[in-house]
Amino acid sequence: MAKPAAPGLHIRKWDAGRWSDSPDAVVTEEPLQLLLDGEPLSVVMRTPGQDIELALGLFFAEGIARSLSDVKYVRVSAESGESEDRVEVDASIVDSNQVDVQLAHAPRRRPERSMLASSACGVCGAVLIEDLRRDLSTLGAGPAVDPKILPGLVERLRSGQGVFERTGGLHGAGLFTASGDLVCLREDVGRHNAVDKLVGRMLLDGRLPARDLVLVVSGRAGYEIVQKAITASIPLVAAVGAPSSLAVALAREFNQTLVGFLRGERFNVYSSPERLTS
Repeated sequence: MAKPAAPGLHIRKWDAGRWSDSPDAVVTEEPLQLLLDGEPLSVVMRTPGQDIELALGLFFAEGIARSLSDVKYVRVSAESGESEDRVEVDASIVDSNQVDVQLAHAPRRRPERSMLASSACGVCGAVLIEDLRRDLSTLGAGPAVDPKILPGLVERLRSGQGVFERTGGLHGAGLFTASGDLVCLREDVGRHNAVDKLVGRMLLDGRLPARDLVLVVSGRAGYEIVQKAITASIPLVAAVGAPSSLAVALAREFNQTLVGFLRGERFNVYSSPERLTS
């Protein structure tokens, strides 16, 4: 699971005109070195935990690997503590902040340059935005979703964010069935990282394309969230915050239902409202 900083952090707190010393927890943000076939590709700022999911979800979104058959194996350090099928623990990798994805064949698409991806950037690997649109397909009808269940999904997302409760510093992303059952939840300092971890998990579990699932995110709905969801064939995205104009345009172009300002019993629908039916 995602984790906050090690205990023992103390801060000075100002409250109602008085200073006090107080223990506190802050979310961990560390660099993750991604390698492709042993060659450095990217440095991603993320919250440690589910690094294999993050790597595979990011490579899926960027069109490098779109199925597990594209992945020969993933090399990690024993210190990472991660274990999945197709994962090899390599003693030569001493840094737990490193994941090497070895492909079974030449990649469908190789990024034209390596990049530093901050926790606020979800599309840093693309030279042009059009590169990210190239492999997208118009979504099918997908399931009908009762609009009355959406507010409850936010509550379920928040109740499952254990690290957020301790630090207040993490974004959450959750996948739900059309009837509101939680399938998977991930947290990360980057909202797009949380989505990549979800998609990576679905890839590992053989559940892509996710045509029958609903994505709920705790922050705003930016272009990168919508793009990653369309790539995974997720028909409905609901965000607690606002969407961007580019996110709305992309959702409309590819027939994705985009919900924003999902707070309390209210929300706005920016595209394809026909999926929301009582």
